Order: sequence, then structure tokens, then C-alpha cells
Amino acid sequence: MTTTRTALVTGGSRGIGAAISQALTAAGYKVAATYAGNDEKANAFKTETGIPVFKWDVSSYEACKDGIARVEAEIGPIDVLVNNAGITRDAMFHRMTPDMWNEVIDTNLTGLFNMTHPIWSGMRERKFGRVINISSINGQKGQMGQANYSAAKAGDIGFTKALAQEGAKAGITVNAICPGYIGTDMVMAVPEKVREGIIAQIPVGRLGEPEEIARCVVFLASDDASFITGSTISANGGQFVA
Repeated sequence: MTTTRTALVTGGSRGIGAAISQALTAAGYKVAATYAGNDEKANAFKTETGIPVFKWDVSSYEACKDGIARVEAEIGPIDVLVNNAGITRDAMFHRMTPDMWNEVIDTNLTGLFNMTHPIWSGMRERKFGRVINISSINGQKGQMGQANYSAAKAGDIGFTKALAQEGAKAGITVNAICPGYIGTDMVMAVPEKVREGIIAQIPVGRLGEPEEIARCVVFLASDDASFITGSTISANGGQFVA
């Protein structure tokens, strides 16, 4: 990387997103992290890492457009976009409400459009860009109780494949990463017996680490990955082989 590039990571102050933000910073990028609601944890992350944080809801196009403009004014044009923000509203389908469906689709799928669209023209003009979408193993194989989440994450993969074809001639690559079960605070908070049951389904015999997903992002963002676009990286310890 001959010049310092700017990276924007949605949901970038906690869990996998925090690891991505820190790994990109360590690799020499200027990084901005977005968050949706937890001011206390976001500010603690900023204090600990020095990475600036910006608050907005990725399910709102106008909020994304305004937030991106703030980031670019303060830090610089965005060269690397990591669409990591996501939520769950789990329920068996017969108990799933329209709100539970819409909230997940709006954040986890429409959020990719809302974030990528305002940045796309600038990437095209500069003839360089990296869009990295964090999907999920459950977008590949489906998951009981997650019809909304699985649908959104599968949609992320389709979005990736289509947009990659549009960006290729403009020097923009678009790729997806599908993490399996990662040892985030959320996963570690589940009862130990449940966690053991999850690990029993993973051939490598352990949960993934957030830093392992972050290293995939750093590679895809780099010049070394310029011939890789429209791809899906499965980082799941062999739990699902697509």
C-alpha cells in the first residue's frame, strides 16, 4: 500500500467488527467504525484504540448518506468499505412477526445497499475500491429459527456477486466472507452445554476467533487480492463446505 487508504467498518466497535477495525489500523489504514446504539461501549472502544466512531443506523439510507459525508470530511474518501453491521431477531417462522422479518432484512441486507450506494460513485471515479461484505454460514446453509437472518445473509452473497461484475472494470473488487461460529461475547455468553454442542459440529474442534475473520478482511482489502472479486470465503472450520 503506497498511500494511506481510508476504511469504514460498519458495526466496527464490537465483536468481529472491532477486530476488523483494529486489524485494518495495524495494517496502515485510516479507519472509521460505525455503531448503532451502545454509546458506552463505542466510546470505550474509541478510548482504547484511538479509532474514531460514528453513530448511525445502517437501515436508513439518509442516515448512511449523511454519516458517510461526515466520515469523508473528517478522514478522507472511503477506499475500503466493510459491511459488517448486523442484527438477529430469531424465532421459529410460525412465531416470526413482520417487524422481526423487516428489521433484520432492513439492517442485514438493505443496509448493504444503503452503505455501498453513496460510496460507489467515488470509488468508480478514483478507479479503486474494496467492498467486503460479512455474510454468514447461515446464509449458505440456512438455520432453523433464522428465516429472516438466513434470507438476508444469502442476499448479501447475491449482492456481492452482482456488484462485483459492475465494479471490475473500475478497479473495484467486491467479496463476501461467511464466518461460522466465532468466539465473540455473544457466543461465549450462551450456556456452556449449548456452546459444547456447537463446537461438536465444527470439524476443527473449536470456535473461530474474531481476528481470523479480520485477517481475511485485511487480505481482501489489499493490493495482493486485486484479482479476487465476486468470491465468497467460508471461514467456518469446515462446518459447512459449499
